[in-house]
Amino acid sequence: MTIGFLNKLSPRKRGIVYLLLSSFAFACMALFINLAGDMPVFQKAFFRNLVAIIMSYTILFRTPEKFKIKKASFPFVFLRAFFGTISVICNFYAISATNMSDAMMLNKLSPFFAMLTSIIILKEAADGFQWACILTAIAGAVFVVKPSFLFGNMGVSGDNLFPLSIALIGGIFAGIAYAFLRKATVKGERGIIVVAFFSTFSCVTLIPFIIATYQPISWLQFFYCCMTGVAACFGQLFITSAYSACPAKEISIYDYSTVIFTALLGLIFLGEIPDVISITGYAIIIGASVMNYLYNNNYLRFKKS
Repeated sequence: MTIGFLNKLSPRKRGIVYLLLSSFAFACMALFINLAGDMPVFQKAFFRNLVAIIMSYTILFRTPEKFKIKKASFPFVFLRAFFGTISVICNFYAISATNMSDAMMLNKLSPFFAMLTSIIILKEAADGFQWACILTAIAGAVFVVKPSFLFGNMGVSGDNLFPLSIALIGGIFAGIAYAFLRKATVKGERGIIVVAFFSTFSCVTLIPFIIATYQPISWLQFFYCCMTGVAACFGQLFITSAYSACPAKEISIYDYSTVIFTALLGLIFLGEIPDVISITGYAIIIGASVMNYLYNNNYLRFKKS
């Protein structure tokens, strides 16, 4: 998605604005997922992608190239859709089963896993400082997950630990998906094609699971599911525009605004308040991301002795 007046900005500033818009859209998505209540996660994910299909296809119909996918980029478009679908299922389950901001924070480890994946598929090698940031972020994730064998009575275990672990897995797969997204756009693929293919792939893949777990829903749940799809589609279009405009290492720090937006919406509409241990984990992860951002943009360098 392209917003006309933003084209006057530099690629980096344009990427930042798109990422902030994406963050707010995804925070709204998380709220609507939660408001949809108790229903199979596959149905929630299907509605999310069905709305995205309608919106993205409408945009594609108005473009000269329509649905044409570049041959060189197709493998990466496919892999973005494959890993992205797994990430969506994990993220939707976690948001429905645990604190929204905790689930979103673990999902927002994706830039670090995108950096790890980029070492392989984009040949963008990480140095010692970047590796230290990655390990620090993973340590922060431990504070958010709070396994009881490390935190004792203050930690979580059993049924409470499972959704947080799924959220972490979702963050890993999201990072892999974003690396393939970057690779596809580097190959010259249009962002809207990536979104349309991802949404179509997800819906088709989810059909057997929906049939196996189908549960009737109310009209209010249907409305919230549709709004989930609208918010997710805008979030996907904006994040695709962001990473198409600028490399992830230069703007990924702003992706963490999703956690702030999600925490505010969770507090206002659901009365959710993260505990002290989770907030400590947020600070560690965001701190690692800030340090990595400053380092990658030459604001922070260490002289060799």
